[in-house]
Amino acid sequence: MQKLAPYAVTESVSRGRQHPEPPPSERGEFQRDRDRIVHSTAFRRLEYKTQVFVNHEGDLFRTRLTHSLEVAQLSRSIARALGLNEELAEAIALAHDLGHTPFGHAGQDELNGCMKAFGGFEHNLQSLRIVDTLEERYAAFDGLNLLFETREGILKHCSLDNARALGELGRRFIEDARPSLEAQIVNLADELAYCNHDVDDGLRSELLALEQLDAVAVFAQCRRSAESHWPGLSGRRLVHETIRRMIDALALDLIAQTRARITEEGVETLSDVHAAKTLAGYSEETRKNLRELKTFLFNNLYRHERVLRMTDPARRIVSDLFTTYMDNPNLLPPPRRTHAESASDSDKARAVADYIAGMTDRFAAKEHRRLSGRNEVNDL
Repeated sequence: MQKLAPYAVTESVSRGRQHPEPPPSERGEFQRDRDRIVHSTAFRRLEYKTQVFVNHEGDLFRTRLTHSLEVAQLSRSIARALGLNEELAEAIALAHDLGHTPFGHAGQDELNGCMKAFGGFEHNLQSLRIVDTLEERYAAFDGLNLLFETREGILKHCSLDNARALGELGRRFIEDARPSLEAQIVNLADELAYCNHDVDDGLRSELLALEQLDAVAVFAQCRRSAESHWPGLSGRRLVHETIRRMIDALALDLIAQTRARITEEGVETLSDVHAAKTLAGYSEETRKNLRELKTFLFNNLYRHERVLRMTDPARRIVSDLFTTYMDNPNLLPPPRRTHAESASDSDKARAVADYIAGMTDRFAAKEHRRLSGRNEVNDL
């Protein structure tokens, strides 16, 4: 068994679960959290939720599910190198996108607009809402009853108003404290994963070309390294060798810089982690390279006409569904219908948002077609 650093989160220092439970047999408490997330309905739905490309555009593009798995793999590797709790990092990573709507950021932005008068919608808070309340798997409690530290890691950012409503879980936002290093690592592994797999998907889709990416310093450097090591390499093998080197370079820099900051800050305990400035991070050169890569992806992939083409129909689907359910809550499935029909407008809106956010891309399109008679999916 790996020896953990003194500032890692362990079961002995955990703040526990909202509902006390007997300890698990033959596995640890953080393994239990991971297993509950993997077996949840919300996790399975991620298979059919958009990352960049809508699901029907191709079988090999990333989805929210495959993205979450890649973040979990990176998080575990980095956590192990730093002597942190791998199981906690993995659990946070697997749960971090549970609250995403169908149709990626277009769906989220539209649902947030629909919910503006009712407190808004934010996928990070929705992920927490799912594991705390919405999953219905256990007789003794709502949600998954995860450990405090897993829930803390899922909640990456939070307004002060929301933080006050969350009680102890939101206290660190009010006091400007830091979450565990495991949570900090997952936050950066998320960025590391999507920057690299979006390059891969962009090239696979032919919306990006290798020649374009040569303008990005970190890509050009890693491509030259791959070609130097494997003269004549081309096609998908060259892409994979280049991206593999990019991931390796970013992860190694993150590990080295985080180690250095831990030493510089004199961090020796978990309390030191909470009190210190953010410890997980990159060198200035790597931050610059990542900014350049993210800017390139924004301008050339995320704003590409073929990607943006889904935005308007996706927004219409989400907006129409929200309006229809608000006007006719009897159209909701039985458990939600009963609650929504007798609720205040604010509670009804939240119930509608919960239902829409839980939809996969194709279920949302199918439900919209059933209720409106229009086939927006042809425009996606």
